[in-house]
Amino acid sequence: MNYVAFPRIGEGYFEARLPNGMLLRVVPKRGFAQKYAFVGVDFGSIDTAFTLAGRRCRVPDGIAHYLEHKMFDLPDGNAMDGFARTGANCNAFTSYSMTAYYFSCTESFEENLSLLLRMVTTPYFTAESVEKERGIIAQEIRMYEDSPETQVSENLFAALYAEHPVRRPIVGTVESIGAITPELLYDCFRAFYRPANMLLCVVGDVDAEKVAELAAAVTGGEMQTPPRRDYGKKEAMTPAQASVSRTMEVSMPTFAIGFKCEPAASGLEAMRREIIGDLAAEILVGESSALYQRLYEDGLIDAGFSAGYESVKDACQLSANGDSDAPEQVLEAILQEAERIRQEGFEEELFQRLKKSSLGRRTRDLDSFESICYRICAYHFDGVDYFRFPEAYASVTPADVRDFLAATVCRERAVLSVVRPKR
Repeated sequence: MNYVAFPRIGEGYFEARLPNGMLLRVVPKRGFAQKYAFVGVDFGSIDTAFTLAGRRCRVPDGIAHYLEHKMFDLPDGNAMDGFARTGANCNAFTSYSMTAYYFSCTESFEENLSLLLRMVTTPYFTAESVEKERGIIAQEIRMYEDSPETQVSENLFAALYAEHPVRRPIVGTVESIGAITPELLYDCFRAFYRPANMLLCVVGDVDAEKVAELAAAVTGGEMQTPPRRDYGKKEAMTPAQASVSRTMEVSMPTFAIGFKCEPAASGLEAMRREIIGDLAAEILVGESSALYQRLYEDGLIDAGFSAGYESVKDACQLSANGDSDAPEQVLEAILQEAERIRQEGFEEELFQRLKKSSLGRRTRDLDSFESICYRICAYHFDGVDYFRFPEAYASVTPADVRDFLAATVCRERAVLSVVRPKR
């Protein structure tokens, strides 16, 4: 195995590409009792249209999340029971662009790793179990439908985008999951759960060579190319709707403001864009900004207000979320502050302080095994090595942030999503 060192952060990993195409990265943490293993699959809720072996496919919304649930079923029982017997903590999640399965343990690491790899490479979907899961996931969907925070965010995406599948809920709808069959689950498994479309990341005091041998023995198979994805027509920078509103049982309005951004490039430039977007949000309306203090003192936002940059393949936005009796005033204040910055700029000292603070947070996150695994996988699927983040930070300038704010935070790209009290 090759060892790749990153001296600027004092980290590195052993790396190998297995014969079946699976990428393996082992981050050594000598002397730690905990061991963490994470399998990322480059398949998320937005991957509903694709071409496989010359055949165009369109699968129901929510199928990636549905498949995540069903992958725990094995011919000899449920994988969760196997992890529980060894005392391992196991879980999984589906995002817009990735599905992940992971566990942490202090004992029986190889047994747990073997189970994890067998689980993500062994499809077992019966008509009875798929039908039973439909009711469980329908309950989960209704829970999200009752969540004001989820609804205001999903409505924001639906208003920002006219074509991109990020405008549809990760879990789908009760109607869309009603069309999911064992055959469709097998189709998605064959399309995306190929070892060449996965990354296995392990963090802990482990033997990297043994991890590679075990992974090769359990996963097997030949190299297969993942399908070609289709995210729809190129989006205009004008949102599909300027505003969207609904009522729910809430005590005060909750809101989300979004500004549509040009799609980010891949590789290191995508990481740079994320850093630029986050710094732009901090300078514009972060906790240390003059605008945040003014909005807070005027009672227009509370301590739960936050802002940042979000990016999914071919879909990016700068957003702000919170509770307010006057969300329209918050949007107007943000637009006015963006115009002021466009004309007057911002202090170099503020930029340097915020960049240093952001870099420090990322560096501290390297103490979290879970964060290391997640970020290595997520950034790899975007075409960049996460441990290069110091290089990306060093290349970001005040001009990058000013240009981003000038192009992005304007009325023509803005959407306001509000959930208001029923009364």
